Amino acid sequence: MTAPASAPATATVAVAATAAAPRMVVQGRVLRLCNDRISVRWRPRTVLVCLVLALACLTVAALALTTGTYRVPLATVVDCLLGRGSRADMFIVVNLRLPRLTCAVLAGAALGMSGAVFQSMSRNPLGSPDIVGFTSGAAAGAVVQIVLFHGGAYATAVSSIAGGLVTALAVGLLAVGRGRTSAYRIVLVGIGIGAMLTSLTAYLLTRASLYEAQDAQIWLIGSLNSASWSVVAPLAAAVGVLTPVTVLAARALNWLELGEDTARGLGVPLGRARLVLAVAATALAAATTAAVGPIVFVALAAPQLCRRLVRAPGPMVVPAAFMGALLLTVSDFAAQRVLPSTELPVGAMTGVLGGLYLCRLLVARRRKSGP
Repeated sequence: MTAPASAPATATVAVAATAAAPRMVVQGRVLRLCNDRISVRWRPRTVLVCLVLALACLTVAALALTTGTYRVPLATVVDCLLGRGSRADMFIVVNLRLPRLTCAVLAGAALGMSGAVFQSMSRNPLGSPDIVGFTSGAAAGAVVQIVLFHGGAYATAVSSIAGGLVTALAVGLLAVGRGRTSAYRIVLVGIGIGAMLTSLTAYLLTRASLYEAQDAQIWLIGSLNSASWSVVAPLAAAVGVLTPVTVLAARALNWLELGEDTARGLGVPLGRARLVLAVAATALAAATTAAVGPIVFVALAAPQLCRRLVRAPGPMVVPAAFMGALLLTVSDFAAQRVLPSTELPVGAMTGVLGGLYLCRLLVARRRKSGP
């Protein structure tokens, strides 16, 4: 029986993939556990970058917990964390500042991972959840719950997550063309759906009562001002469940660096991996939006900044989590200190910084592509 004409091409692709795979695998070192039953590949530079980002985040955390209108020495902060502080210090540190800081770290890490996954899947630096409309869908779901159904905090959070997941499904279905999903189609379709959802949100605000409109508008800016342990607990649960799923499933994205055809030729289950990653990354962004509102540009900037520091291929999910946590904690610290009398919402600060970064990214891509 004669082989199909495409067989030589397929064989060539498979051989090329086999030859290319070792070049990708030899980068980094391998940590073997449980008698070689578990192996983890790591790069010294990546670990170093993560440690530096973690130390920077701890430094900002120490400043956030000790400075402010009511100054608390670092030694007193440590005593409060160990349960040995005075009642006033415990209230300031444990009940006010620590939940806000914890919420910033968790939300930033979730947005960083979500942005890294979407940018790697779309192979486009603009493929972050706030650009392609997933955050707009989560925000629209929350506003629908607030304005039309007058739901409480938990109902608003559930509606926000549902809105983000439904928007992601709609973008994925509409971006499919000729059996394949193009990266640019995802970005363009997502921007279009995001614009429609933003218009829907604005219309709902005009139909709402004054109290509901104010409540929704404050939430839509994205703020950590009202962060409490009741907000941190569900966000921590969501991040704790979704982080290992995202990190493990993201290993398939390394093979996408060789191309989709090569990855399929090597037997990588791209369809299942993409589905798991899309759901996990969307859920991370939606859970963050449900907790603190739509925080823009952290998911866009964190993976790109990590890539410049690590200088290695791959989705950068773990470094992006550290970078996202650092970006959001620094932005929230700056938002509290720029106008001490009026606490700026962190979403306003990230919007300003992210807008400048986006302009720089677009200018750099234009210079790279030439006139």
